[in-house]
Amino acid sequence: MEERLSELQSQPRFRTFLLTAFAALALVLAALGIYGVLLQSVVRRTKEIGVRMALGATRESVMQMILGHALRIVLVGLVLGLVATLSLARTVAGLLYNVSPANPAILAAVSTILVCVAMLASYLPARRATSIDPLNALRSE
Repeated sequence: MEERLSELQSQPRFRTFLLTAFAALALVLAALGIYGVLLQSVVRRTKEIGVRMALGATRESVMQMILGHALRIVLVGLVLGLVATLSLARTVAGLLYNVSPANPAILAAVSTILVCVAMLASYLPARRATSIDPLNALRSE
């Protein structure tokens, strides 16, 4: 009986493992994408950040500016993703077991994880922005 039960559960277990692996890969790719976009933004705005720091901006305010920019991007993506999730809920309902696709607790947990990963991914470019020397940034052009 245990063998038969294990055989019946093997297919759903494999699908769950596969979906988990793809979700982890998507999370890593999202973090790398956010990191790359923000790093490019910091590099392109080196002169502007240098001018801000030369005029008296603190490292904290520059960090806050970069992280705020990242948070706005992530929140827009999160809202669009939640709208898509709710509109496609019936499509994925067959893949979920004992969970509603529009479960508010799960949507809130996933949203929180995504925001945390995005903020961690944007920390390094923000830190790089705070280390810009205003004199070198102004001389670069």
